[in-house]
Formats: sequence, structure tokens, C-alpha cells
Amino acid sequence: MSATRVPWQVKWIGLVLIWGSSFLLMKVGLDALAPLQISTLRVVSGAVVVVTLLHLGRGRLPSERRAWLHLQVVGFFLCTAPFTLFALGETRVSSALAGIGNAVTPIATVVLTMLFVRDEHYSLPRLAGVVLGFVGVVVIMQPWAVHERPDLLGFAMTLAAGTCYGIGWTWHRLHLKRYDPGGLSVPAGQLVSASGQLVLLLTAWWALGGSGLSAPWSAHLARPGGSVLWPLLGVLVLGTVGTGWAFTAQFDVVRAAGATVGTSVTYLIPVVSVLLGVLVLDEHVTAWTLVGFAFVLSGAVLIGLGNRWATSHAARRAARIH
Repeated sequence: MSATRVPWQVKWIGLVLIWGSSFLLMKVGLDALAPLQISTLRVVSGAVVVVTLLHLGRGRLPSERRAWLHLQVVGFFLCTAPFTLFALGETRVSSALAGIGNAVTPIATVVLTMLFVRDEHYSLPRLAGVVLGFVGVVVIMQPWAVHERPDLLGFAMTLAAGTCYGIGWTWHRLHLKRYDPGGLSVPAGQLVSASGQLVLLLTAWWALGGSGLSAPWSAHLARPGGSVLWPLLGVLVLGTVGTGWAFTAQFDVVRAAGATVGTSVTYLIPVVSVLLGVLVLDEHVTAWTLVGFAFVLSGAVLIGLGNRWATSHAARRAARIH
């Protein structure tokens, strides 16, 4: 069966499973790689896949200088910063909790859109979703507890990573959408930009002595008696499949079923990450974490419903005008 004949529903399920497992793969990668090494290898391998597919499809990278300036910003907030922050966060918190941190992405996107996009409609479901999301984050952080609450710095890193996605997509909407010819041009440019940023950051980190490694790409076992094979393989899968193939699949789903369906994978990604963390890595999830997660997930779903309402409202208003 050719890739073009694969139903979008199959690709949607694939995205949920692949992106949901990315937190497990980062945790595995940390057994032999530093966070910056993980994010660099992930983005560079993903860029190779997407640029190759772009070339095979006879597409081209953006040519406008201003487009590349915006791609640097989008590449930083959609790849460089969040991928590094998630890996850093997972040095202090579980992969399950990191996946829950990713669930704040639609909440952060709505808040940023309200602040910077003037023509945006503020529906009641959206506002309720933002409130529920913030309540859920507070419940997960458990400021009233001393022993059971998660590492606050690690969880804050995952929340910052999820917020970065909101910043990146808002910037794309405001500044880069006009330069998007469709296809894989902008995703490829985004990954190329992020690859350059991460290679420079990794080299600087190593040169400043932050790693203690003989070379920027040197692996180091976190536990004696382990193997670097599985961590390296896990990150390569994360890059080639979770970043490379997933970029193309997401665009296919959006084109076939619409943006609302395409972005709905966000709701199930943390569910998969929690299940894999508990079942595969034997991670512990507290009752308060699950309660907070339910609030955050409900908020994300409400925001999705609010987005659908706003889109239909705008369409009805445009129809009345014309």
C-alpha cells in the first residue's frame, strides 16, 4: 500500500502513539546522552528525513530572506527550546509527568492568541478551558504538600516547553503563514533552522566545559554496565519517525480532515505518555497528579470545542457580509 493511500485515520492514530511515546524515548535516551545531545540528534535526523522527502517531491525550501528570519524564530520555539526543555525536565521528573506538561500547549496557545491576535474570538468554552488548565497545573504542583508533590523545577521545564509550542504556532500564524507555499517547504525550513541552532548550542555547551566529554557527540552511561545502543536507537527513532515522518503525517491529516481534527492529537498524547511511563518504565503517578491531569485535559478539550465554535461563527458572519 502506498503512503498516499493510507487513510488519514491511520495516520492520526500513528501520530498519537508516536508523539505519546516520545517522552518514554527521551527518558531512555538520557541513559547515555545529555539533554542537548538528545534534542540535537532528534532534530538533525528529523531534518534529514523531511528534507529528503521534500526533494523527492520536487519541492523547495523557502527562498525569501524574511521567511528565513521567521523560520529561525519558529524553529527555536517549536523545536530547539521545547525539545531541550522536555529532555532537561525528564532528568528531574518522570516521562509521564513530562507528557502531562505537554498538555498545556493548547492552553498556552489560546492565552497568547488572546494577547497578540486582534481578530480572535473569545468564546466561553475557550475561557473556561484556560481556567480549568491553570487549576489543573496548580493541583499537579500541590503547593500545599511537602513530600508527594513533583520536582517543581523539572515540572516547570515541561510547562515551559509546552508554552514554547504556543509561542511558535502564534508566531507562525502572525508572521510566517504568508510565506507558506504548502507541502513540506516550511516544516523542512523549520527543522533546518533548528538543526543549525542546536549544533551551535551543543558545540558551545561542550566548549565551555559543561559536559566533561571528550567531544560534543560522546555518549556517557548514566548507570554502570549499561549499553549506549538502546539510548542511541531510541533517540534516532524519535528523530526519524517522531519528528521526520510525523511532520509529514500531520500535514496529511490536516489536509484530509481539517485543522481541528489534526490538532486533536494533542488531547491523547499525554494519555499515551502516562500509560507508557507507568506500564513500561514502572513510574509512579500520584492521585493528585491524575486529578490535575483530568483538569488540564478537560481544559484542552474545551478549548478545542471553542476553536470549532469560533470558526463556525466567523464563517456565518462572513456569509452574512457577502
